[in-house]
Amino acid sequence: MYKILVVEDDATLLEMLKYNLTRQEYVVLAAEDGRLGLRLARKEIPDLIILDVMLPNMDGFEVCRILRKEMNIPVLMLTARTEEIDKIVGLEMGADDYITKPFSMRELMARVKAHLRRVELIREDVALERTGNTSPQIETVSNLTFGNLIIDENRREVRIDEKPIRLKPKEFELLLFLARNEGIALSRSLILERVWGWTYDGNSRTVDVHVRWLREKIEPDTSNATRIVTVRGVGYRFDG
Repeated sequence: MYKILVVEDDATLLEMLKYNLTRQEYVVLAAEDGRLGLRLARKEIPDLIILDVMLPNMDGFEVCRILRKEMNIPVLMLTARTEEIDKIVGLEMGADDYITKPFSMRELMARVKAHLRRVELIREDVALERTGNTSPQIETVSNLTFGNLIIDENRREVRIDEKPIRLKPKEFELLLFLARNEGIALSRSLILERVWGWTYDGNSRTVDVHVRWLREKIEPDTSNATRIVTVRGVGYRFDG
């Protein structure tokens, strides 16, 4: 059973979230302020955190920033704000996803399931790696190699000079999509659709933020990007 921590100071919404998540057979932990949420996250190590932005004692941005330094748990942020800058700040603090209030419970549950599915896939990869077992049901995919940069699709791992580079799930998916389309200028809207899905309600700044994070990890010189190149007026092109 997956363990989900909900940090929300609206008592009515908190109870609604607990009720719906429990119906899906998740173990639900709850906190009504940022500091308590941080303590629970450290103690319980949940599989997913649903985190409100506006919290007493410590806001969701600060909680997310601290958590991201300590653990790699998916964080889905809830915000009543509609300003684009708030969403960008959340992503820059390390959030994996966000949803704007008011939201439909069906959409929230769909996003929760999607993030937990990624957690499950990562755990399966780790288990296979530890046991040395290779399942015949897993399709063998050739590595994508660009000089000293290797993208291993089966292991969902990126290496530079044979050293693993730690990427978030969405960073890996973005890099993989760009690399599979090497040399092709891809629009931000197309990248959003293929990497985040057509139901995602974010905007093109999400792509820009994730590209910047990727460049910091894979570019020899972030001020002069040669692997992920900006195509003015269009989007980005992967040059390997």
